[in-house]
Amino acid sequence: MTPSRKRSSPARQGRLKAQLDELHDRYLGEASLALDPLVIPRRYRDPRDQELAAFVAAHLAYGRVAPMLKAIEGALAPLGDHPARWLAETPPGQALAALRKALATWCWRFHTGEDMAHWILAWARLDLESGGHGLEAHLAPGPEGSADARLSALMLRLRGELPETPGLRFNLPDPLQGAACKRWRMFLRWMVRDEWPDLGLWTTYPRADLVMPLDTHVARISGFIGLGRRRTPDGKLAQEITDALRALCPEDPLRYDFPIAHLGILGDCPGVRTLPGCAACPLVSLCRAGQVI
Repeated sequence: MTPSRKRSSPARQGRLKAQLDELHDRYLGEASLALDPLVIPRRYRDPRDQELAAFVAAHLAYGRVAPMLKAIEGALAPLGDHPARWLAETPPGQALAALRKALATWCWRFHTGEDMAHWILAWARLDLESGGHGLEAHLAPGPEGSADARLSALMLRLRGELPETPGLRFNLPDPLQGAACKRWRMFLRWMVRDEWPDLGLWTTYPRADLVMPLDTHVARISGFIGLGRRRTPDGKLAQEITDALRALCPEDPLRYDFPIAHLGILGDCPGVRTLPGCAACPLVSLCRAGQVI
């Protein structure tokens, strides 16, 4: 049973926020994006192209980084320099046939070229339904449901519309069934936040409703600094970490997602608290990762 979280003292909260702000500033700039899938959507200039590229990139964002980035580029290559326009101008049946042919030998871990052809066409259908405004109308919370209720409804809809393959089911976790939904949470962060490094394409989805995209780095480092106590990397842990960060920054709890994740992704956190090696880390005085050596 997970122990209840003790309320942090105001002094510790103040220290934690100051140190996370310092960590945030450390990872500003394009160099920090070298190993991040967001680097690919940022290459496009048209917002609809960016959203489509992000939709593909986020859901292929697992496994080793270098081949993962090549896989994302390969999945988008058949769409040309203006992928949203290509989809809008190509009839769905013709587009599916063309993508199947172009991606016949493409694969990435759980995903096949057939999976990606259907995934790309799913974005096109949802975009068409929203009048060319992408997925925001399908996912933004409102009177008809909370953010997670809307995400769950879209997952259930797409499960009914898409082939039941391992790759496509991997893309469709249900937050109301306890899934962390890491790749969807990351896509939403990219779309909603309008500060570095995110795209900020959506205007009606509140930043305060975003939930932490929980990967191994975020789970590990959040545990080190007391943001989360659960050992299971599930939706409850993602929400626990989000709630802790919301206490520091109520209007933008995911302000610290990118720096926390990249502290691990870029190898700057060794996983064991050692001195003097960890002395340069802004979080060192609050870190509980093992023993000081």
